[in-house]
Amino acid sequence: MKRAFLAAILALAVSAAAPTTVAAPAALTIARLRYEGGGDWYANPSSIPNLLAAISERTTIRVAREEARVTPLDARLADYPFVHATGHGTIRFSDAEAARLREYLLQGGFLHVDDNYGLDESFRAAVKKIFPDRELVDVPLSHPIYHIVYELPRGLPKIHEHDAKPARGYGVFVGERLVLFYSHESDLGNGWEDPKTYNDPPALREQALRMGVNLFAYAVTSRSPR
Repeated sequence: MKRAFLAAILALAVSAAAPTTVAAPAALTIARLRYEGGGDWYANPSSIPNLLAAISERTTIRVAREEARVTPLDARLADYPFVHATGHGTIRFSDAEAARLREYLLQGGFLHVDDNYGLDESFRAAVKKIFPDRELVDVPLSHPIYHIVYELPRGLPKIHEHDAKPARGYGVFVGERLVLFYSHESDLGNGWEDPKTYNDPPALREQALRMGVNLFAYAVTSRSPR
């Protein structure tokens, strides 16, 4: 794990030379996106708290213990460097919601969408509404998102089988910055859930948590100043 690298690039860390009176930076958290369309945006209830615990234990990033919840039009949206959306079924954004998410992402935000099986068709339509001028493309295995904290040379781990297809990580880029990551045929969030939820092998759950830590670390360290 590249703790030294992560510590060096995190502006969030308090310098050892700083006066002891300097206040600690506010804790960050992951915001769960509440969307319209009928999909269960609230799926995998233990996933985000477990991922936050892993981030706290394994990196120098100061994070809260609980998730936040936002809608695309929430006034607090820009306060969160990492927004997570998941579910089965349909995800849909109004014109105003799509425009707000585009603004959030262009101004330094990061959106992770995890297909919990059944979200793919509607999500692809929704992302075209957010970025009609950009394509959803495969994220190359050389990208920092697979290496920033943990080395994941094979890319996105496959946690659960559905259609017997390989897990694939797609993304939307703005310049060189990845602003949206879409985990498909992976069920990544299921791997963050409490161990007893799915009784996955510990090694498989560990791969899911490592991928989640990488996602959050990338989102925080690549964020443009607002």
